[in-house]
Amino acid sequence: MKVTFILPAIGKKPGTPYIGTWKMEPLTIAVLKALTPPDVETELFDDRIELVDYETRTDLVAINVETYTARRAYGIADRFRQRGVPVVLGGYHATLLPEEAAGHADAVVVGNAEGVWSRVLEDAAKGRLRRRYSGPPSNADLLPDRGIFSGKRYLPLTLVETGRGCCFSCEFCAIRCYYSSRYHPRPPRRIAEEIERSGRRYFFLVDDNIAADPRHLRAVTQEIAPLRVQWAGQGSLNVAKDPYTLELLRKSGCVQLLIGFESMIFRNLEQMGKSWMSDPREWDALVRRVHDAGISIYATFLFGFDGDTPDSFSRALEFADRHRFFFAAFNHLLAFPGTPLYERFAGEGSLTRPRWWLDEEYRYGEISFRPKGMEPGELSERCAEARRAFYRGSSIARRGWAQLLRNRSPVMLYAFLSQNLNLRGEVDGKLGLPLGEGLDGLPK
Repeated sequence: MKVTFILPAIGKKPGTPYIGTWKMEPLTIAVLKALTPPDVETELFDDRIELVDYETRTDLVAINVETYTARRAYGIADRFRQRGVPVVLGGYHATLLPEEAAGHADAVVVGNAEGVWSRVLEDAAKGRLRRRYSGPPSNADLLPDRGIFSGKRYLPLTLVETGRGCCFSCEFCAIRCYYSSRYHPRPPRRIAEEIERSGRRYFFLVDDNIAADPRHLRAVTQEIAPLRVQWAGQGSLNVAKDPYTLELLRKSGCVQLLIGFESMIFRNLEQMGKSWMSDPREWDALVRRVHDAGISIYATFLFGFDGDTPDSFSRALEFADRHRFFFAAFNHLLAFPGTPLYERFAGEGSLTRPRWWLDEEYRYGEISFRPKGMEPGELSERCAEARRAFYRGSSIARRGWAQLLRNRSPVMLYAFLSQNLNLRGEVDGKLGLPLGEGLDGLPK
């Protein structure tokens, strides 16, 4: 038996290569590979870096579906099914909208695959796939098989999971819906074992919030510290309130944290369900603590909430410039299906493209709802203007010098310069990108 794994891209503009700065190994595929018996032949097509071979000889196609890649994923699935090859779809989007996914698949995995993948393979081998498989929300403790990435060119940054889910209930977040606002940690010793066995030095801890369980985070950092690796992760600014935890992060090799500040306006934080976050008036001191520990920050901001005005962008940009952040993202709200935000917009009648992820006319960067503080086009353009300002040459130079003072690692400086320049070019490159189209002419 042979299984073909496919990771879909978002799409591309006709006549141009795929645009994507972060081409990292897809951890989900490595987990599925580890769950697959050694007597089952496997292959991977990463749609972001290579063409999919639609004529490959295979017995089952497995596709991971995210909301941004749903249209593309369905087009790929349809093409294989036209050949008579069975297709199984899974991932967050397929879990939140299983009926939609079922229209393009022979089977849909709802939830995590660890508890059901062996049954999927057994049923596929017998030609008796069920329409739906329901996996448990918690994660199985296994070591991913990264051998399936052999020969492919990815960033030298290995993805590792320390847990799944998050205990918070942010209105816009699909993860809170998927895991019902619960955090499912992995054993810290097992995490360190995975890092050590990989033989690699640079890691990204992919948890949506590594600080969701502070006690678990402290245990993880204590296990990682002796390995002398460097890592980045995503967490809340509240971690800076505990000097002990911050020191453990530094000693364990943490060099960067992605922190979702989202908004400088407390009314907006309340509306999005992040009133638990520190008061914006405390942020300057907390940011300095993180930077003083030698840890850089990738700051993210969201615009389009009821309290946003044109002044919201200048306030966020001034804050980001003042603290010389490593990276910063200035994004507009996007209502993902299954989230409270989506339900609120639907109830208010403010959705202009209710199924934007499948809409042939939708383009990356377009606003799919009616904001209250400005016109949709203005919201989109102001986000783009903030990105352009943050990634202009003079800003990169100032922030690069600050980065060098914080951390004299030549690796970090190279990462800063190369990725900031890439992000500078990506600002306008992604705008107007059609979802699903452009690669191999599919779908039309």
